[in-house]
Amino acid sequence: MPALKTLAVSVGDLNGVGFEILLKAHDEIKHMCRPLYCISRSMASQAAGLLDTVLPEDFECHEVAGEFVIRPGIVESSSGRYSYESFVAAVELAKNGLAEGITTLPIHKEAWMMAGIGYKGHTDALRDFFAQDAIMMLGCDKLYVALFTEHIPLRDVASRIQTEKLVSFLIRLHENTGTDSAAVLGLNPHAGDHGVLGDEEREIEKAIALANTRLGKEVFYGPIVPDVAFTPRFRAHCRMIVAMYHDQGLAPLKALYFDESINVSLGLPVIRTSVDHGTAFDIAYDHKASVTSYLNAVRAAIGFAAAKG
Repeated sequence: MPALKTLAVSVGDLNGVGFEILLKAHDEIKHMCRPLYCISRSMASQAAGLLDTVLPEDFECHEVAGEFVIRPGIVESSSGRYSYESFVAAVELAKNGLAEGITTLPIHKEAWMMAGIGYKGHTDALRDFFAQDAIMMLGCDKLYVALFTEHIPLRDVASRIQTEKLVSFLIRLHENTGTDSAAVLGLNPHAGDHGVLGDEEREIEKAIALANTRLGKEVFYGPIVPDVAFTPRFRAHCRMIVAMYHDQGLAPLKALYFDESINVSLGLPVIRTSVDHGTAFDIAYDHKASVTSYLNAVRAAIGFAAAKG
């Protein structure tokens, strides 16, 4: 049998649910890949102790420097810094060919800010690490949502909708997913009602037409009225949606497929998948965290790695 793919797992914010999730899932994950957890043995043992258990003998740690006292449910710089260092270690393993992919557990953006980390999240950091414009796509086999803009204030979204930028985004999305059909949402209610409620849709229309022309086929269609795009009738024939901003796409996606969904970073030289949920500080170390998104993220990373060869 071929050797199992090695997957670098960054442990996320240790004050949240990430460690509970990876420990719960370990016995299943180890039959799918070789998980290499980016955490020191001592920090992993401390986290396991908070869960009233001990580390499995086959729990393989990749040492990450830094020691602190885990405080479940608390936003603080020490846990934010450690989650970042764990992530950097995972990236380095993949860059150096020591892992075929990366799967990340949730970080807390405020904790990163408190630690003086200048990124808003994993995707922002990956763009800088590789000097490439990664695409954030979330979802599951039933529906994927790609975000044209991500972690920016809502007031800034309209000015970001420019024809050539959207054309580039759509073409890169097609190149990285192979999708042959994707709906592109309008920005405004009723997709602008032909200019009555806003004119950003004119830029979106032009971008769709240009992207399809450059691809030589009709891949993208729209602008679609946002409030019908996630209804059962529309989803019956649509498996990929391009949203203009974060909550436009992710609020309905998570209402539909919260436990199943994952996060995928597209357009990078390394494979990176992630859970599609946050640190859930309110249930940290309470034995209540679901492993579904994590299992799906690992399966996706292994699948991408296999396709890459």
